[in-house]
Amino acid sequence: MMHLKKYAASFLMLALFLAIGVILWRAAGNLFYLFNFGYIGGAIAFGLALYERKYVHARRVVQLLVGLYMLVYLGLICRENMQIEGFWYYLFSGVFEAATIHYAVAKIFGPLIFGRGWCGYACWTAMILDLLPYKRGPRERKKLGFIRYILFSLSLAYVLLLFLLGVRHKEQIMFRCFLAGNLLYYGVGIALALALKDNRAFCKYVCPVTVFLKPASYFSMLRIKVDKTRCVSCGECKRVCPMNVDITDPSRSRKNGTECILCMECAEACRKGAIHF
Repeated sequence: MMHLKKYAASFLMLALFLAIGVILWRAAGNLFYLFNFGYIGGAIAFGLALYERKYVHARRVVQLLVGLYMLVYLGLICRENMQIEGFWYYLFSGVFEAATIHYAVAKIFGPLIFGRGWCGYACWTAMILDLLPYKRGPRERKKLGFIRYILFSLSLAYVLLLFLLGVRHKEQIMFRCFLAGNLLYYGVGIALALALKDNRAFCKYVCPVTVFLKPASYFSMLRIKVDKTRCVSCGECKRVCPMNVDITDPSRSRKNGTECILCMECAEACRKGAIHF
């Protein structure tokens, strides 16, 4: 029994996603929701179990399992645009499925529970960017965060214009946007990473989805904390954080506080075992 206790977080995460899947299945009468959320919850639970077993690539496993599912199966095979313009499209179409449910669970209301966990474990753009060599990035950020708000507004304006002009074949247009958007995101993300020597530069300055993620993340229930009785103020956690979060500050208004992606790089670097959920 004691052996299973350390996997409590895995069981809870799986139960949470299964509960969401069952509720949506019963509400919409579509069994796919149970499969979808069961798979994603299972992948995250598996990754948490690997983390408990000290497997160094646990988060990467989850990124691949969820990221490739979202990109290849839902995006390319099912032809669902899971990017921000897809959310606007389904929202304006009055269709509460696909991207609208995905955004509600993962990016609008879900962050109240797990913060920016999506960015650390499920984003198919970051899945590729995290393979680049600049794991830690510069200590100080560039003042380029305004770009995300511009792209957020442009995506909204673009889809709204499609509806106002009565453009036909919007479904096909959205799929082409998904293909072009992913190529653009990967291209810009890789270019920024190389230019700024920071794998997560795209996430910090460009990604429009963070406009949804940041507000709820401020109130997130799941947060990384530091045990002050063990901390020796060595600064290693700040040095390795890919998102420049001051994890030693317990306040919600800590520096870059809404940027934490729960990657646990800080916990793995802490020699005193002072960092935990």
